[in-house]
Amino acid sequence: MNNNFSSIAMQLCRRPDAEAVIIGSEKYPLLCGVLRFYRTGGGVLCAAEISGLPDKDTPCRSGVFGFHIHGGECCSGNADDPFADAEMHYNPENYPHPYHAGDMPPLFSNCGYAFSVFLTDRFSLRDVIGKTVIIHSKPDDFTTQPSGNSGEKIACGRITGYCR
Repeated sequence: MNNNFSSIAMQLCRRPDAEAVIIGSEKYPLLCGVLRFYRTGGGVLCAAEISGLPDKDTPCRSGVFGFHIHGGECCSGNADDPFADAEMHYNPENYPHPYHAGDMPPLFSNCGYAFSVFLTDRFSLRDVIGKTVIIHSKPDDFTTQPSGNSGEKIACGRITGYCR
């Protein structure tokens, strides 16, 4: 166990294999961050660092935000949904929610800042390069179909790979 942890932690010290630079919608101009992807023997290591998350007004409504890879390839949209072209959750196997390949752990805000690292085997980098990453306004409930009732899309970034 300790040996695996050391090996995975060392991945974060090298250049990522892909990343998504995330920017907030016009309504959330201070929201920004990056999601970095690292190939490992055990799957894809993902490291997210996000700032400018909106604060909640009441103590029991602390900032928990849905976080997903979506199937679209750009972060454009319309007046009703600024990131409509990001489309729905990335779900190539047509699994029910929360088993989509693009379902990721929620972001937990600490005074507007979130940092999360997780390992997943739900997708390969080849599968998601060119797709989008979305931060939603509400936490994913991991139940509601088709996408967890996680609210409006408040930030988006496109996943870009690096040649090696």
